[in-house]
Amino acid sequence: MSRKPALIALLSFLALVSALQTVNAATITSATLDKDTYLAGQIGYISVTVYNDKSEKIRVTELSATINYYYTDGTVYVQKFFTNSTLPDEIQQGQTETHQIPISLPTNIASGYTNPTVEARTEIWEPHIERWISSDKATSQVKIHIESPYKQQYEDSQQELLDQKTTNQSLGSTVNVLALTTVVFAAVAVFLMLFVFAMRPRPIPQT
Repeated sequence: MSRKPALIALLSFLALVSALQTVNAATITSATLDKDTYLAGQIGYISVTVYNDKSEKIRVTELSATINYYYTDGTVYVQKFFTNSTLPDEIQQGQTETHQIPISLPTNIASGYTNPTVEARTEIWEPHIERWISSDKATSQVKIHIESPYKQQYEDSQQELLDQKTTNQSLGSTVNVLALTTVVFAAVAVFLMLFVFAMRPRPIPQT
């Protein structure tokens, strides 16, 4: 019996097993927020860049961000947000694609810092069997700063005081101008009256 067919069958089997194994097909090169700080109840998005570091094309099948934090009452808050892009999205070898994940914070989320986990699930094209196979998920983290609502209220009150002070200063300046104008007009009126009085012809004394 020839060994060649058996060797070919063995190599084919090993190639199939290797192809079916899970491989790492992508890397998240950046994940950034659209704001430096957020208030409870605000919406925003995370921009995620996925890089294909393999020799074959890949496709992103799921892109999400999971926030695991607390409500103001101490209850655990967990929510998973998904990209608004149309998936799956193919990425050629050596190329990158950027997608956005919209996020919406609850109105009673606690202030502080939290680190959502960004996750990209991908598949890689296996030309030997001409099919997509699953790959490891690529993950990254971002830091969200949730600002205290009391700080915002304080800043708003300070802005209101500043606006009121500016208005009062403007009103005071206007009153001063009006007062000065009144004095000037009064002085001019007195001067004109004296001038007219001085210019009146005096009666000639009779002898």
